[in-house]
Amino acid sequence: MLSRIADSLYWLDRYMERTAGILLILRTEYVLALDKGSEEPHSWRPVLDHFSQADKATLDACQYHTQETLRHIITDMANGNSLRALLTRARENARGAQDQITKEVWEEVNRIYHAVHAPGFEEVLRQSDTLELLDRMTEMTTLYRGVASGTMPRGMGWGFMNIGKHTERCLLTLDLADRYLAEIDYALDDARDILHWRQLLLSLSGYELHLKTYRSPRHTRNVTDQLLFNRQFTHSVRYTMDKISHYLAEVTQGNDPTVRERILREFGRMHSRLRYADLDQVEEIGPKAFIAELRNGLYGFTRSLSQAFFSYA
Repeated sequence: MLSRIADSLYWLDRYMERTAGILLILRTEYVLALDKGSEEPHSWRPVLDHFSQADKATLDACQYHTQETLRHIITDMANGNSLRALLTRARENARGAQDQITKEVWEEVNRIYHAVHAPGFEEVLRQSDTLELLDRMTEMTTLYRGVASGTMPRGMGWGFMNIGKHTERCLLTLDLADRYLAEIDYALDDARDILHWRQLLLSLSGYELHLKTYRSPRHTRNVTDQLLFNRQFTHSVRYTMDKISHYLAEVTQGNDPTVRERILREFGRMHSRLRYADLDQVEEIGPKAFIAELRNGLYGFTRSLSQAFFSYA
């Protein structure tokens, strides 16, 4: 497979996964803002800090304004992490790899791209059916995942798409875990109620699984375990890294043995570190340091992957 094709497939699914993640977070935050009402303004600052490239003055101006925040994160092309910008890049990558993806995948990428660029889209955001719009877009990203899973051939292209998807998902989980744990000074023995963690778990589609899996009242430890180690949770760091490991072994088959071994070793060291860790070790090292180590390791791996397979540094 040509390096530019592998690059396009990898970034296609990274951008689509980031889009899906942002939509879920926006929906969770929007519902929370509605629950608070006008007497207690909801701060969008954590979301803006994570998904905006605007300067501090711009963020300060819109952090308490729901509709302006939604406009900035969904439709503002000046923000490189807006949904419009992400879907534009996803479509460009899909076009570049059109002979390697199925007609159905191309159509789904086009469908959500045209939806967010449709005339009157921003007007809908300013109206009362904002929640319905967020739900409809979330359904589109879910449909994209299903169509890709149901129609893509299980070759090298599928492998690069999955490495991109699970890399993006893993980084989002690490970032959210870090943000929420920072609020309690990374104290795993903190006695916060499950309601404190509900917003985080909803943002990762993990609240229902949590209620069905964890019975003890040690909610902070339970949530940390779910985010880092739960192999049944499709957004956990362990689950996503297991998937990356699986597809990395497949796409490196037949490559230069030296390059293959170097990439597998680099990822394997990080993966093994996670596989043999537990909450006691996380507490001993410190959750902040443990998460930072995983995040930095994953960023390093993506750079090495790019240099080895996509012909750029």
